[in-house]
Amino acid sequence: MTTPPPRLAVRALILHENRLLLVNAWPDGISDLWCAPGGGVDPGTSLPENLAREVHEETGLTVDVGAPCLVNEFHDPGRPFHQVDIYFRCTIRQGRLDAAWRDPEGVVTERRFFARDEMAAIRFKPDSLPDAAWGMGLLYDPLEPLVR
Repeated sequence: MTTPPPRLAVRALILHENRLLLVNAWPDGISDLWCAPGGGVDPGTSLPENLAREVHEETGLTVDVGAPCLVNEFHDPGRPFHQVDIYFRCTIRQGRLDAAWRDPEGVVTERRFFARDEMAAIRFKPDSLPDAAWGMGLLYDPLEPLVR
């Protein structure tokens, strides 16, 4: 059996009024886990182009993509799945969160801004998310198991 190569994905760290935008990307609310908006990279398109598309699909926002700030990788120990996420600092160029917005793929069920102190009361991944969002350096978060 051939193990597939790692999947490459991009994610946005969007701070607005010192609050971080997170999404619940589990259809039908099967998990309470929050993450930064983003998704898989389409070959032949730049990472920033992929990220701007994914953020718009999941949130309705138009963003400017800035510098990378976190590289995170995770895997599912029970199956051959390994993903590498590259997080970029982004700023909102246009739009606002609208409760009526629907992710065309039906994956994102909820989107919300969280203050740093509110993050202690929710489940999110990766563990380094607050440090990456409110920090200034580039972080590497090594391989961790996938959680649901």
